[in-house]
Amino acid sequence: MALPKIKADATEARLSALTLPSGAEWATKARKEALARVAAMGIPARRDEYWRFTNPADLTAPTAPKAAVFESGEAPTFAGVDALKVVFVDGVFDAEASDDLSMEGVEISRLASATQQDIHWAKDVYGVLENRGQTPVERPLAALNTAFATDGLVIRVTGHAPRPIAITYLHKEETSDANLHHVIKLEEGAEFTLLEAGPAAARFNKVTEVDIADTASFHHVRTQGRDHERRAVTGLFARLGTESKFKSFTLTANGILTRNEVVLELTGDDAIAHVAGACVGDGKDFHHDDTVFITHDAVNCESRQVFKKVLRNGAVGVFQGKILVKAGAQKTDGYQISQGLLLDDDSQFLAKPELEIYADDVACSHGSTVGAIDETALFYLRSRGVPEKAAKNLLTLAFLAEAVQEIEDEGLAEEVLARMSEWLDRHN
Repeated sequence: MALPKIKADATEARLSALTLPSGAEWATKARKEALARVAAMGIPARRDEYWRFTNPADLTAPTAPKAAVFESGEAPTFAGVDALKVVFVDGVFDAEASDDLSMEGVEISRLASATQQDIHWAKDVYGVLENRGQTPVERPLAALNTAFATDGLVIRVTGHAPRPIAITYLHKEETSDANLHHVIKLEEGAEFTLLEAGPAAARFNKVTEVDIADTASFHHVRTQGRDHERRAVTGLFARLGTESKFKSFTLTANGILTRNEVVLELTGDDAIAHVAGACVGDGKDFHHDDTVFITHDAVNCESRQVFKKVLRNGAVGVFQGKILVKAGAQKTDGYQISQGLLLDDDSQFLAKPELEIYADDVACSHGSTVGAIDETALFYLRSRGVPEKAAKNLLTLAFLAEAVQEIEDEGLAEEVLARMSEWLDRHN
């Protein structure tokens, strides 16, 4: 079916500003197939069902809108964690600021070099999971990334990684337009933690594909911010094998527009997938969108979606989450909760929770609520001598706690809570 003229013209304008990278035969094939997907789907528009709460115009324009560079003076999140550190500046790898890309039990390279090799294990993952995630919901910006991203990390984990990999994304140019694509493969029984932090660029499009073999475990914690004018769209695609585990948490603060898409496919029995997020937004220019799609296609699997958003001064938060249970995926345990805490009457929390179930022996639930700070709890704290601002911060942190609890590592959870507390202190 031909695209409507408006969408076709917008798609042509976006693609004409880009050049398909060169590389090995397998990489070129994957990129051309992704380009064909974009051309067939068209770039997203406000009338598309999964974009009706979020205007994608800034993400699809031929050039990136200008975003002022924000100097916070703070050390990057996770700077104190014992991790292998990797730095990208406006989407460009910074070798001098990064550690040597070597670690016991982990094979690490850059996408820029991997895609030049005629034979590379990434062939079986690059663009593959993103392509699988295009059904039943189209995700054209992820396909756009697969087609045109020239760098990122390519990570193969064969055992228990002795420490995390921490990626810091720095923003230095007001008109930077970055595309990064990470490919991660965990072999059977492997375990690995990925940390990410930073604003990345004026406009940032990032895709991460994670292939998790049987009994392997993937842990992911990221913080997005703090540039006030940045725009970003991210896609996280994962496939889980038997008795495997996936756990991801994201903290987002500031920025004009952030859209985080997570697409998970549980293909092996007894797999566990948890995805959570906390968002704190201030101002009418702040718009944050979490869109999650989890497919259960195996027996006795568990999934959790836990998302909390704190919004003030006209900020907008969006949650779109779906659990799809295919026929035969018996004994599925699917849980989904999304909640908004509005600190004034001008902010909005928009939610679209969905369940689609084709098995009869399942336990699935979803809920979504929005409200203000509990006045009774606030009065109780004030009556015990807690100042009003401190009391509101305590109640706000308590509201966000359920999402933060999804982080297994207590030290990382404490780091995230500290960042939340600092943000609340600055905005009171």
